[in-house]
Amino acid sequence: MVKSLHLQAEMTQEFGVCVFDVTLDCEDGAPVGAEVAQANLVASLINSEFVSCDLVANGGLRRVGARLHAVDHPAFESDVEIVVGSAGRLLSYVMIPKVESIADVELAVAAVDSVMQSGNTSAVVPLHVLLESPAAVHRAFEISAHPRVQSISFGLMDFVSAHGGAIAHTAMGVRSAEDSTTLDQFNHPLVVRAKAEIASACHAYGKVPSHCVVTEFKNTSAIENAASMAATAFGFTRMWSIHPAQIRPILRALAPSGAVIDLAARVVTRALQSDWAPISVDGALHDRASYRYFWQVLERAKQTGCVLPATVQQFFSTCVH
Repeated sequence: MVKSLHLQAEMTQEFGVCVFDVTLDCEDGAPVGAEVAQANLVASLINSEFVSCDLVANGGLRRVGARLHAVDHPAFESDVEIVVGSAGRLLSYVMIPKVESIADVELAVAAVDSVMQSGNTSAVVPLHVLLESPAAVHRAFEISAHPRVQSISFGLMDFVSAHGGAIAHTAMGVRSAEDSTTLDQFNHPLVVRAKAEIASACHAYGKVPSHCVVTEFKNTSAIENAASMAATAFGFTRMWSIHPAQIRPILRALAPSGAVIDLAARVVTRALQSDWAPISVDGALHDRASYRYFWQVLERAKQTGCVLPATVQQFFSTCVH
């Protein structure tokens, strides 16, 4: 966790923008019986000088969150009391795993808000939720519609396990480039359907769909290919990493290409000069629908640390998103 925080600080300085979140883990990171100790460690790290000073000094430039236990776990209430109670003002979000329904979201919101209010603060902490079962995926649209839900992540391995052996273990991984038959996480119909439902639900309500992990962390080519597939074929705009070596390949895959950034800059600049009337660029018609699209390309380029053309840099020096 400490290494992740240091790496985030280094890459934020390198790119001039926070290009990845750090989620400190109270759930899977805690040995059984040591849940309270893990929560105290997470709270201590969030409040530590090298994190809080940067957050305060940069107006929240860095993004640090905490994954608590599920709302039905005995450690959930103590997680909230310890982590949110002592570090709530610095949290960019709280992640709730194993969310099954909108009722779970409401329970989490009530618990977090109660602790925040008892600390005499009106700050509102967003929720990131993990959907990890067939029933949860079925309710993805309802969950995504909740105003406190900022992002939905897909819990691949728990999702596969929830099928009681009906989905082969190969669906937890990524097949090799030479393999065209294995039903991996991008080809098994049930897994593909779940990913599509979550991404679609998020985009329907303006939330962030976050793709699951790829466990093959030593094969950077496989990671980059998986991230590219998650972004281009499934519409995920974020992706989990489980090792520092995965971060840069994921960033490369999620970032727009230089050619697309250049096209976006030319379209947006010409549109502005034309007072947003329809225009022609490279022989193609563009109007307000494509203006919105290409503006979002520029936003994504900025968020992933890409260098923007000088013609559009001014937009991001004056606007806060």
